[in-house]
Amino acid sequence: MRQEQFYECPVILADRDLVEQGSDEILRDALTKDIAFLVVGDPFGATTHTDLVLRAQEAGIPCQVVHNASIMNAIGCCGLQFGHPCFQNENGFQLYSFGETVSIPYWTDTWQPDSFYDKIASNRSRGLHTLCLLDIRVKEPTTESLTKKKKEYQAPCYMSVSEAAHQLLQIIKRRKETGDHQNRDVIASEKTVCVGVARVGSPSQKIVACSLEEMRTTDLGSPLHSLVIAGRIQPLELEYLVQFAASKEALEQLIASDPILI
Repeated sequence: MRQEQFYECPVILADRDLVEQGSDEILRDALTKDIAFLVVGDPFGATTHTDLVLRAQEAGIPCQVVHNASIMNAIGCCGLQFGHPCFQNENGFQLYSFGETVSIPYWTDTWQPDSFYDKIASNRSRGLHTLCLLDIRVKEPTTESLTKKKKEYQAPCYMSVSEAAHQLLQIIKRRKETGDHQNRDVIASEKTVCVGVARVGSPSQKIVACSLEEMRTTDLGSPLHSLVIAGRIQPLELEYLVQFAASKEALEQLIASDPILI
């Protein structure tokens, strides 16, 4: 492996099974050796990683955290703001204007959770944007293999912005049909402004701003994708965001039709 040649030491691929079930082995080796646990994104983006640090501390194993780039701090590239206008990021959204982050999981025929939608509605009721982290399925065992001694795995799957938009629209449709839609004036709709981002930070980075309905048919290419559901859009955000829309007029029309964005 190239990494082994570069670091001049063994490199072990730590898949989910190893991290969740073989952490004792990692910690045991760390008692006598220097062990580096490399992860994608924020080191504390998974509860498993936090648990690993706590267990190391309990065992008296020194830990040093080297913080990493993450979609959580790079999403500003879409133009919506996380905070004060002077802290605008590349996507045009300000970081302090984001509410609670949600995860959108893949649905199955028998499992279709929608609790994340309530958090989106809550954010929008306060005029806040929502970063949606899209599901990743890597080395997931097949249903059949769960009853076998030998594990078989599904092909890797990475949710796209179009798949996420489709599931959100399904939830909107169901709630309208059942009348179960609180926050009537701020609930997301087919015309809600959203921003899809793909491969953030790479030379092939792509960003598109459009309605949720349009996002359902938008192809941003290869993974990884993330989706932002807009809250109240500030003038500076609009000025930055328009470069990712079909036209300024089209984006302004969407904003004008959404009560929370006015």
